[in-house]
Amino acid sequence: MEQDVDKQVKEAIAAIQDPYAGKSLGELKWVKSTAVERGVASVHIELGYPAAGAREQFEQLAKEAVESLEGVKEVKVEISWKILSHAVQRNLKPIKSIKNIIAVASGKGGVGKSTTSVNLALALIAEGATVGLLDADIYGPSQPRMLGLSGRRPETPDGKSIDPLEAYGLECMSIGFMIDDEEPMIWRGPMVTSALNQLIGDTNWSELDYLVVDMPPGTGDIALTLSQQVPVSGAVIVTTPQDIALLDARKGLKMFEKVSVPVLGVVENMSTHICSNCGNEEHIFGTGGGASMAEQYSVPLLGSLPLDIRIREEADSGHPTVIADPEGPLALRYREIARSAVAKLAAQGRDYSRLFPKISIENS
Repeated sequence: MEQDVDKQVKEAIAAIQDPYAGKSLGELKWVKSTAVERGVASVHIELGYPAAGAREQFEQLAKEAVESLEGVKEVKVEISWKILSHAVQRNLKPIKSIKNIIAVASGKGGVGKSTTSVNLALALIAEGATVGLLDADIYGPSQPRMLGLSGRRPETPDGKSIDPLEAYGLECMSIGFMIDDEEPMIWRGPMVTSALNQLIGDTNWSELDYLVVDMPPGTGDIALTLSQQVPVSGAVIVTTPQDIALLDARKGLKMFEKVSVPVLGVVENMSTHICSNCGNEEHIFGTGGGASMAEQYSVPLLGSLPLDIRIREEADSGHPTVIADPEGPLALRYREIARSAVAKLAAQGRDYSRLFPKISIENS
């Protein structure tokens, strides 16, 4: 009898649709185990992405799916996660200490890409992941200021590699740590791409679940180097609803498509303006642009963020929103967007190259 109930429990849990990945738990193979003993159903769901902020949501989904089954008197649910490496561009292998690299890009400057990048990275930490942040905007590095690390210099333990700086549990590397704030970067393409490769390859990153890369605007040398030479698992496109921003964002999305980097989704920043005096909300940059773009290219709209003075003030002060007001509505929105992005990544193909031994053939 209990075997029949256990089978029903397993089927009910497997049929649950993951609200962030967009597929069933059974399809994703995230049902770790089920058991029924004396009317108590025990369920263990092991997600492929960090979801500390959605633990109660998944517990409720599991209970609702099982508690009405005949023979079930009580439901116990365990939620955990295991973050794996995912497939990257052909002919490239993931960096040894980094499971997944996620590029955050935009087609043009001024859409809030860097602010979004740092808050998404911190949101992933809040969700339960180990995370690093690479400031790849060589000409306009802004992460040192946003993380309160301006004026700090990284150390080199051996004269060849450099240790990342850390803020709020987030490892960070930026060319901004090597130069003065007002020093212009008058470099040509080859120097820029060499610097980018060194920032990634020569940094002593810890064992990271995700390295978030704050990319420069546009589709120039740095963007091409990153998309062609660095093993990127997925990309997030940041835009505003404004037509001109959407036009450039589409170019960034198409660039990733051409180099076989999956686009995890679109974030519509500055979707509405909230008046700091009266609280009135209005669409000063237009409406629905991010959703329209996502639909056009068959990628998810990960979420929308308002044009809110607090986001700017908190980033400028070195305390990004996710840190400054961790339980506030803006921080929770960043966490939901971050959760959705890595859930989409977790639903994609895995990287199996780490599982195979390296074979070399020598003449004897």
